[in-house]
Amino acid sequence: MKHPPAIFWLSLMLAFQLSAADPVFSGPQPGEATTPFKSVEIIGAEAGQERDVVTLNNGAPTLLVFVHGIERSILPLMRALDDYGAKFKDRLKTDFVFLAAERVGGMEKYAPALNSIKLKGRATLSLDGAEGPGNYGLNKECLLTIIAAKDNKAQASFALVQPGIADAERVIGAVAKMIGDEKPPTAAEISATQPQRGGMTPENGKRPMAQGKDPFPGAVPTDDKLQSMLRRYIRKENDDATIDRMLQDVRDYIKDNDELKKQAADGWTRILHFKDVYGTPYAVKQGQAFLEELKKP
Repeated sequence: MKHPPAIFWLSLMLAFQLSAADPVFSGPQPGEATTPFKSVEIIGAEAGQERDVVTLNNGAPTLLVFVHGIERSILPLMRALDDYGAKFKDRLKTDFVFLAAERVGGMEKYAPALNSIKLKGRATLSLDGAEGPGNYGLNKECLLTIIAAKDNKAQASFALVQPGIADAERVIGAVAKMIGDEKPPTAAEISATQPQRGGMTPENGKRPMAQGKDPFPGAVPTDDKLQSMLRRYIRKENDDATIDRMLQDVRDYIKDNDELKKQAADGWTRILHFKDVYGTPYAVKQGQAFLEELKKP
């Protein structure tokens, strides 16, 4: 089943501010089937082994999280879902399914981050490319598509363009209802168990990833105008002429400003790392040339 197209700008790692005029649809909606699909283990002793998680779970309550792109800003939500799944592992299966254009590149891209995150749930790479399983109707504008399923049917569906810890309460609430957890955690309780940047984890007292450290190269620009330019640049509907014009606008804007040039270099480094998710092939090609230009002394 195909869902209506969403009218949104492609999200760049939560840091970008998006506004939505219409609801976003992604993945099976409540009552629709969660059909079998193939994926492959990304890390661990069974890395490289193919799986069909729907068939393996055999209709058991499942938290199915499709990850269209991974960024530091979405990790608290992923960890919260993973922690909840681990707490109720006797009655809930938790599967994170990552998406990439091709198998080898996807494994290489996601493995370092997953080794750092250390998810308790199963982490696999879809073998259906960046679009994901064909029957699922996944929307690439959503960094996360989350399905709560039981008896191989969706019970709840969440299409998240800008995922964040603020989404955890309603997602976990839907999963709790599905598995019969009468006292799901509140938003405050969920946040209290998540690592704070540069701080401590109240739950285990361990220091999280150092502030500013990121498993991906580059960084999101902090300059609002440059950030907006980069956001527009990665839209899939841009034609070649639009890409050329946008790059010239960026050149004109950052001219003679070393700080903006550095932010631009960091921004294009980041989106080129996720070239199978963001932008057109021409945008990737021209973006690479622009990045080389920025790196010249």
